[in-house]
This record gives sequence, structure tokens and C-alpha cells, in this order.
Amino acid sequence: MSARIGSVATFRWRARAYLLFGAAVVLAGVGIALRSPAPLFVAIPLFLAPVAAALLGPRSPPVARVAWQVSGTAETVEVAGTARFDTPTDARDVVVQFVVPPGLSERAPPRIDRSLREIRFALHWAASEPIVVPVPAPHIGWQDPAGFVERPVRWESPDLMVERYPAELIHIGAVRLERTIAIPGETLSRRIGSEGEFFGIRLAAPTEPPRRINWRASARVGRLLANEFRVERTGDVLLLIDVRPTALGPSIDGALLSLSLAAAYGIAESFLREKARVGLGLYGEFLDALPLASGRTQRLRIRNALLAARLTTSPGPSERCAIALRRYFPPGVTTILLTSLADEASADLVPFVRRRGFPLVVMSPSPLPLLERASRARDEESDLVGRIARLLRRRRVSATWRDAPVVDWEDYWSVGGLVDLLRRPARVGRGV
Repeated sequence: MSARIGSVATFRWRARAYLLFGAAVVLAGVGIALRSPAPLFVAIPLFLAPVAAALLGPRSPPVARVAWQVSGTAETVEVAGTARFDTPTDARDVVVQFVVPPGLSERAPPRIDRSLREIRFALHWAASEPIVVPVPAPHIGWQDPAGFVERPVRWESPDLMVERYPAELIHIGAVRLERTIAIPGETLSRRIGSEGEFFGIRLAAPTEPPRRINWRASARVGRLLANEFRVERTGDVLLLIDVRPTALGPSIDGALLSLSLAAAYGIAESFLREKARVGLGLYGEFLDALPLASGRTQRLRIRNALLAARLTTSPGPSERCAIALRRYFPPGVTTILLTSLADEASADLVPFVRRRGFPLVVMSPSPLPLLERASRARDEESDLVGRIARLLRRRRVSATWRDAPVVDWEDYWSVGGLVDLLRRPARVGRGV
């Protein structure tokens, strides 16, 4: 996990110091105008007080080490950590300010406990929907007791992520997928690696780690021998996310995209944990693709791509996405399409992709709960509009079922429908 290093900011005066400086200048001007020393005698202490506070403070930016972690389940997000100072610094003079990440809300005020060299903090947030978001770096700054000057603290901390997605996605990677080429049967793709089921023994390379050496066999033959293992993959998975805007507006579109990104992250995490290869496609105006791969590096690539995903301002046609997929991915790979199906353009993406040889499962976050939450009025007219919107949604989902199975994702904390579809591959290949 990479570390974030707080920027070394310069010394700065606070607003209270500027007020004293301004008052000192005014009194000095009055004294000069009246030719009286009394205002000057009052102005001198006002001018020297902030200067003395700056001279009595630390000569260089204090250094702190921040250790924090996220806990909690589902909607509950708990962040706890400590900030320890390596340089002699009174932590009671240090101010810590936290920023609530977008998509989360504060359940309770932060709790901060200070000692002489350490600050302990606990944050209480809530996630109303599944979300994957980095936690913004806190602002840590030293202040003098009177509040005249401030020197931001230089600190180091590991990156922190809030990862909340439905619990069913944790074990979805164990589902056996269809073969990724046009041959019937279940995938049992085997490769030799450093983990998995024992396969055999071979001569050890000079750079072989000690844990892979078979010491008993090596002692018998007098040469270093290493173990080999056979790794089984459950198949290849392509996650395709539609990042084009719809008529619902940027607010609802942004919330639906956030749900899709959280679901894609959970699915990728689970399949990569099972040694499967996972690819990612983000389609806006053009297709941004990560080819199929496995391992920790692919996990970081997918995470960074999902965090950087934004709604496009120039949507491209659906056929362009289907054509571009063949350049990066082999036809036949199991494809999970995450789209809202909020308009005809997003629904048209399904038949175009299917005709290019990609068996689809459509996971569609429903906008209905978000629209109902945004509607403040609860009169008969709004209820009628809600019923019409639900009928239109049902009609579009039913029409999409002619080309691919659809999971109408309305309960955002449950994806049992997706797990059931992947466990019944005959329905995944329907219409292909």
C-alpha cells in the first residue's frame, strides 16, 4: 500500500494575527497624527505578540506519522487512527481537521483525544449506498495557544479506502464460469505458479525464495529443488461500465455510476482472489480498456481506473463500443455489463455487444429508489408519476431480456440475482 506524504507548507499567520497587526498600524498612525506616544506604547505589544508566538513555536515543520484504518460493515463506516510526532511537539497545540468523502455522511462528530506526543481520533460515517472512495487526507497543523500563527505538520500515512459493496460479491469469484472459447463445458484452465495445489518438483533457480525450496528433497539429491503448484482459474470476466449521461440529470447519473463502480470493484476483487483473469472497459465517447490479467498489479490497475472514472460529456454510439471490444478482448469471454438502462441509448448497447460475440449478464442499478428519495412531495400526483416510472422501467428491462439476462438492481445492498445468473450458465448464454 502506497504512502501519502503531506506537503511541506510554509509558516503562515492566522486571522487573529492580522487583526492585531492592523490594530497596531492604526494606533501607530493615530500616535503619529496626534504626536502622542500613548498610542505607540499600546501598538508595540499588539505588534510583538504574534511575532513572539512565532519565535516561541517550532523552527521547522513538525513531523508526524499517521496510522489509520477503516472498519464497520455495510452502511457503517468507522475510521480510527493515531498521529505520533517524531519531533518534540506538544500534541495539545495541534489542530486536526477531517473531510467527509463524497457519498458518505457524518453520523456523529469526530472524537479526538490528545496527549503530549500523540493524537487519537475516531470518525463515524455512514454509507447510504455501496461506494468505493478514497479518504481525503486530514489537515494537521500546529498552532500557538493564542491562535496567532500556524505551521502545517509534515506527515506520512498509508492510503485509505472506503470499500462498501454487497456481501454476496465477496464469494462470487468462486462461481464457475463458462469457457471463454466456443467449446462447451466448464472452465478448468490450469497454469503452473507459486501457489495452489502441489504439482511437482523442479531445479531451483538462483533467485528462488526459501519458502519455495523443498528442503527434504534437496537433502536427498544434493541439489536445491523447488516446489511447483497448479493453479486453477474459474474463467475470464470482462466488466463493461457505461459512463454515458442520460436524461435523468448529472446528479442521478453520478449516483448510479458510483453504484456501478462499487459493484465492479467488488466483482473484480472476488474473481482476482480466485486467480481468474479480469478485464475492464469504460465506455463514454470511446472505450477505455484494461486487457484481461490477474494478480495484485491488475487489482491496482482496476482500482485506479474505477476511481478515475467520470461521466463523459460527449457520449458515443453503442455500435462503436461493440466494435472496439473486439480489439482488446477475445469473443466469448463472460461479460458483465453495468448500465442504468435509463434511456434507449443504454439499452441499445446490449444487442450490439451480444452480436459481437460477448455473452452478457446485465447488472442495472435502478434509478427508482434515488428518484423517490429526491422527490420531497408525497401527494397523489407524485405517486402517479412514480407508478408510471416503475412501469416504464419494467418495460425496458423486459425488452432487454430478449438479448441478455438482466439483474434489476433495486436493493443496492443485495446482488443475489447476479449470483444466481452466473451459477446458471445456460441463461447467461441465452440469445448468443
